[in-house]
Amino acid sequence: MEQRMKLIFVGDPMCSWCYGFGKEMSAIAQSMPGLEVQVVVGGMAAGSTQLLDDAAKQFRLTHWARVEQMSGAVFNREALMARKNFVYDTEPVCRAVVTARTIAPNVDVLKVFRAFQRAFYVDGLDTTDGNVLAEIGARAIAEQGIETTADVFFEASTSDEVIDATQRDFELTRRLGVRGFPSLFVEIDGKIGQLSSGYTTAAQVMQALKPLAA
Repeated sequence: MEQRMKLIFVGDPMCSWCYGFGKEMSAIAQSMPGLEVQVVVGGMAAGSTQLLDDAAKQFRLTHWARVEQMSGAVFNREALMARKNFVYDTEPVCRAVVTARTIAPNVDVLKVFRAFQRAFYVDGLDTTDGNVLAEIGARAIAEQGIETTADVFFEASTSDEVIDATQRDFELTRRLGVRGFPSLFVEIDGKIGQLSSGYTTAAQVMQALKPLAA
């Protein structure tokens, strides 16, 4: 009997290391088109009420420089420094990812996830704002040929169904014992094992996956 294998990607769209890992994760998915990929949002700073002051901005810029050096990912530093009274709450953007997969079950969630990453890190958009997220999410879904609107997206994002589903992702993240983002797990016939924690390369992941796939 053939075994079923699934790759579980645990991340947060506003996590800089997850953003740096974006190209690697896409490369993995493209090189193994038959591999099922489950995207789990981790809620890195979900529910945070802390204002992003100058010290916190500088701290993030230091991280961004390391991510940029490791991955080549491009960051919009000016947009970060220009933010006023910004609360780094990642719950809304995580919920937006869950909204996308809820209203469009056949959507490539990874592509939507990356659209939110680009919006925050490159375009400098406020990915804590529900209306902004609805515009980004609806456009990312529409780009895959699935019809929806920002109004439909926003309404779904505030529903009990999506709020509860987002919390279940956070709970799964805790149950998996995730210590850092991004984290990769592989599930084979219901049994889950960790592949990596933190930034890694597609080549390293592929090397670990190939014997398991065989």
